[in-house]
Amino acid sequence: MPPKRIEDADGRAALAAVQRGETARPVLATAVRWTLQRLADDVPGNSVEVRVPPFAAVQAVPGPRHTRGTPPNVVETDATTWLALATGELRWDDAVAQARVSASGSRADLTGFLPVRTAV
Repeated sequence: MPPKRIEDADGRAALAAVQRGETARPVLATAVRWTLQRLADDVPGNSVEVRVPPFAAVQAVPGPRHTRGTPPNVVETDATTWLALATGELRWDDAVAQARVSASGSRADLTGFLPVRTAV
């Protein structure tokens, strides 16, 4: 069963609350899951797995699909870094240079897909 979709209004509200300094785990989780959902919607595919533990992981970016084991292209980061990337507050190159993002694989550069589209 696919995960429940987050309505855009709920996702935008959670993201706005986090940007105002809200730190409640459910609000942070909704903001992370919604922005990952937006990424997967805007850049559909299965060649890169984007992980933001402990909240969610999505597959995105067109290209070869993996079916078993660890995907060849993986991006992993924490919630704060992901939201900064997703909103354009942090540039991909800066996050990688500061070791705030772990990116492995030839397709794991998300520069062209960030920030995610949060306005609908």
